Amino acid sequence: MNYSFHKDETSKAATCEVSKYHLPSEINNMNSVANLVTNVIATMSSTEIAELVDSRHDKVKQSIERLAKRGVIQLPPMGKVNNIQSNSPNSYSDAYIFSGEKGKRDSIIVVAQLSPEFTARLVDRWQELENKLSQPQIPQSLPEALRLAADLAEQKAELEHKVEEMQPDVDALERIAKSDGSMCVTDAAKQLQIRPKVLFDLLSENHWIYRRIGSDVWTGYQDKIQTGYLEHKVTVVMKNDGSEKTTTQVRITPKGISKLAKMLSVKEAA
Repeated sequence: MNYSFHKDETSKAATCEVSKYHLPSEINNMNSVANLVTNVIATMSSTEIAELVDSRHDKVKQSIERLAKRGVIQLPPMGKVNNIQSNSPNSYSDAYIFSGEKGKRDSIIVVAQLSPEFTARLVDRWQELENKLSQPQIPQSLPEALRLAADLAEQKAELEHKVEEMQPDVDALERIAKSDGSMCVTDAAKQLQIRPKVLFDLLSENHWIYRRIGSDVWTGYQDKIQTGYLEHKVTVVMKNDGSEKTTTQVRITPKGISKLAKMLSVKEAA
């Protein structure tokens, strides 16, 4: 079987011709091939870090957990990786997975704490990983092309499954956003399934509400009122002495509930 690669002078896009075979549609588009590779984020496991700094993996994990507990780094997610330090028949073990710019930064801090002299080695390793990902490789054989097609199909299936899982939540948010009325922060917290204090803190930290000096009443920021996330309910109550008292209460609109639900989803994912 002969494989040949050439550049189409019209489209300037690399194409692959395989004699007597038709490749799956997933790999006929070379842009999809390139995107599959370039969209992958560089990752490094705690086992790799242990190898780079000549340390035991459990010591590296302890250092990561200690720094995360102190708030110096963010605790990365766990994953199963091949651990060459393992003496058991099953060489796969749990390891922390650093990824992206945040993971790169945190891993450098970990190594700087463990063995400062190996920091340069870690930086070089990250550079090597990033360089590999920045250079998409076109399949050179039919088996490689078929494997790539299978990977693309699997990614597509995973994305479609995630969309199906998220659809009920999306529909619910849309219904909430289109509904009428508003609710107090405590009731909104129940709707969002979080404690009221957590919601008050979230609103305050993200500049939705604030308290004026000398007042214990929460007030909504004007920009959040103008965007339709918040509103103020004014109530006139009769005091025991017969006089009237005007009270205000900041309330969250359906549009605001929908926005907060999305913010909480992003925060949990991070």
